[in-house]
Amino acid sequence: MDRAQKEKVVEELGQIFESSGVVVVAHYTGMTVAQMQDLRAKLRDVGGAVRVAKNTLAKIALEGKPAARMGDLLTGMTVLSFSEDPVAAAKVCEAYAKTNDKFVIIGGAMGDTVLDQAGVKAVASMPSREELIAQIVSCIGAPASNIAGAIGAPASNIASILSTIEEKAAA
Repeated sequence: MDRAQKEKVVEELGQIFESSGVVVVAHYTGMTVAQMQDLRAKLRDVGGAVRVAKNTLAKIALEGKPAARMGDLLTGMTVLSFSEDPVAAAKVCEAYAKTNDKFVIIGGAMGDTVLDQAGVKAVASMPSREELIAQIVSCIGAPASNIAGAIGAPASNIASILSTIEEKAAA
């Protein structure tokens, strides 16, 4: 890899560290190509991605970034998993680590906060953006449906009373 390619990689990694909602760092020693492709596919499904880069280049890219202290995690064979959604990559990595013992989460970063293993696990347990939106919409929609039910209830009660009177009159 020549100097120009290294500079390009450092620039790309810098953009990843700045624009990602969460970056998860993990060791992947012993994983097969098929397993890595499986992880990439799962992250792609949630809008995330996986990047394997030299630790020295990643540390250079971290210089001056909010999560610069994450450089301490970059030792050994590391893989960077990231997504714009602050929870998606952490959820996928946590689930994948449970099924594959060769994929070991060592930490990560969320904004300017450096996370350890427990921190990544805590982020993974949070609801995703879509789940939060669904909860908010249901909270907003519940009072409206209750009001509609309350308004419609007297009319349905009157209709049932009238039908009962009509049946009695016919009998």
